Amino acid sequence: MQTLLIATRNAYKTREIGQMLGSGWHVSDLVTLTHSPAVEETGTTFEENAVLKALAISRFFTGLVLAEDSGLEVDALGGAPGVRSARFAGEQGDDAANRRALLQRLRSLQGSEFRARFRCVMVLATQGELLGSFEGMVEGKVILEERGPEGFGYDCMFVPHGYSETFGELQPEIKNSLSHRGRAFAQLLEFLRS
Repeated sequence: MQTLLIATRNAYKTREIGQMLGSGWHVSDLVTLTHSPAVEETGTTFEENAVLKALAISRFFTGLVLAEDSGLEVDALGGAPGVRSARFAGEQGDDAANRRALLQRLRSLQGSEFRARFRCVMVLATQGELLGSFEGMVEGKVILEERGPEGFGYDCMFVPHGYSETFGELQPEIKNSLSHRGRAFAQLLEFLRS
């Protein structure tokens, strides 16, 4: 069985990546690596933040480390929340607070839905060495309501192109097959197999 450490403390991300990997892998995250450093996400792009996390954590773990940074980009807000997606409501913000902050900003504009995309960059590293970077994106729209119990973050407000359901309403298998994270992960899997 191969081992992969996800450089996150977000149990939702760990579970989602574990589901996509399937059997044959032991997936853990920073909750199990108690001596890992806190890595500040000071990058201005998703890739810069993912690289910072992957390289820093891989120096404290023997084996493969996967870091990712992802977020929602809303055209009407000039790409915000972007790299600040997890902290849109402030440093201590949580998912609900971030959604409220986004709704407040969007309600000040005209419209009931807004063109947007989820973007994800995954970076694989081992022992301080960068092995590869993989990007995925899914286009869609943000709506001014929350629908569906599945997923996390902004999932309940995002409707992917070609669907009428939000990521929060779609079954995890469907979401994973078309999501930004799923698309980046497909590239990562191809890399791991080659």
